[in-house]
Amino acid sequence: MDRDFSFTARTVASINEVDGIAWDRLAGADNIFASHPFLSALEDSGSASAEAGWAPRHLLLEDNAGALAGAMPLYLKSHSMGEYVFDQGWAEAWEQAGGHYYPKLQSSVPFTPATGSRLLVRPDDSADNIRPLLADAAIQFAEKTGVSSLHVTFLPEDEWRLLGAVGFLPRIDRQFHWKNEGYATFDDFLGALSSRKRKTIRRERRRALEDGIEIDILRGTEIREEHWDAFFAFYQDTGARKWGRPYLSRAFFSLAGERLGDRVVLILSRRGGGYIAGALNFIGGDTLYGRYWGCTEDHPFLHFEVCYYRAIDFAIAHGLKRVEAGAQGAHKLARGYVPNPTYSAHWIADPGFRDAVARFLAEERRHITVESQVLGRFTPFRRADGDTID
Repeated sequence: MDRDFSFTARTVASINEVDGIAWDRLAGADNIFASHPFLSALEDSGSASAEAGWAPRHLLLEDNAGALAGAMPLYLKSHSMGEYVFDQGWAEAWEQAGGHYYPKLQSSVPFTPATGSRLLVRPDDSADNIRPLLADAAIQFAEKTGVSSLHVTFLPEDEWRLLGAVGFLPRIDRQFHWKNEGYATFDDFLGALSSRKRKTIRRERRRALEDGIEIDILRGTEIREEHWDAFFAFYQDTGARKWGRPYLSRAFFSLAGERLGDRVVLILSRRGGGYIAGALNFIGGDTLYGRYWGCTEDHPFLHFEVCYYRAIDFAIAHGLKRVEAGAQGAHKLARGYVPNPTYSAHWIADPGFRDAVARFLAEERRHITVESQVLGRFTPFRRADGDTID
């Protein structure tokens, strides 16, 4: 795909065909999930592969000297699993109308509902000029391959607006994130809550550690293979119950731990000398991202302690500004995690199908906006007038 703007666009079937330093210069230091080490761990472990329904087709934009000027993590998908932006209803409707929804193109990080740049460009004055060219190249690649659609998910609002301006349909959803308002300790955070919520969280934390339960927080080289073995057993149990089978292979966790080092934080719960539960976290910039949880024993409030409260503890201790604890989960609201919008953009090839999806998304956006406003009134924090909604 040659262009008269002095750049050439092409796709590659593996992230390993791209120089890691050049890719990460575009992705940025804070965009951990779009980093070369993370994406290569997914591919090298077989977790993101054609066999798994995630065939890499990463889009590259190169200048006349062959230097990488823009990139887009991109996959040819044969299903809609592992995306967390649900379009299975669209697929069913299009199939019933006689169309073929799959394959489709997906610009995202597999199995990772975390916001980050998808239009990766050089961090210089040319960025605003190159992003539209990258979006145009993605559309032209979708047209050339004859797919039904192209989806860009969990992208920042500015990229969402840019894609909307070039013909993508805008979609919004929400997650629940914890924000560090300069707390020095967990008790400082609790002091910002209503009295009843403060007492509830303290009670939950006590109950979680009953029956001799202890918590280990491991980071980087502290995480050994036996820890990954224990955690993978937890992950398999959760994956089997939620999705029928786990998305990620055992090898992924070892590779991610090896390649990302101190940016990996594993919180494990043990009882009687053996591990019984755990949650995996990644550090990206000023944010702690909670990704996976699992257990082999059920204990009251242990999930909240390991996934939410220990994550807050860690963020405060390390000066992080935010904790993102994954997709969905209105139960996070009572634990200090507040509604935040997430964005996706969708290019639909067929005009009639596009119009139908556009009408659905307009109604969905209204619903999500109203619901988020209502939820925002029921946070556990004390209001400025001293009143609370419990």
